[in-house]
Amino acid sequence: MNRPTTGTPHHIEIWVPDLDRAVLSWGWLLSELGYTLFQSWSAGRSWRLGPTYIVVEQSPDLTAADHDRRRPGLNHLAFHVDGTHLVDALTRQAPYHGWALLFPDRHPNAGGPNHHAAYLEDSDGFEVELVAISEETTR
Repeated sequence: MNRPTTGTPHHIEIWVPDLDRAVLSWGWLLSELGYTLFQSWSAGRSWRLGPTYIVVEQSPDLTAADHDRRRPGLNHLAFHVDGTHLVDALTRQAPYHGWALLFPDRHPNAGGPNHHAAYLEDSDGFEVELVAISEETTR
């Protein structure tokens, strides 16, 4: 495990309405991004990469059964991805794991002409952005 630095997220917890659906979509995506299964319990799972882990949990304390990224709160998570080739490969595989491509008419440049990314939404309405690492990113 890498030593965390100040400002690095410790963990991100996402409350989901259906754990099985979340494990299908998030488990696949996080594994493809290099995360490994970290914790597993009856109502949740977590995956770790370095000092950060991401949790999906079907909490009994949920106050609603649906998520709308356009409401106040979390809109989406964005992940660095090692190059355009991997963004494109993950985009092709995503529908088989519960993800749908957002903005297909503007893909892969929905974020602008110099921004190669895939915007994906799972069946519960959670969005991720997979952003290709470019030379500008590493400078």
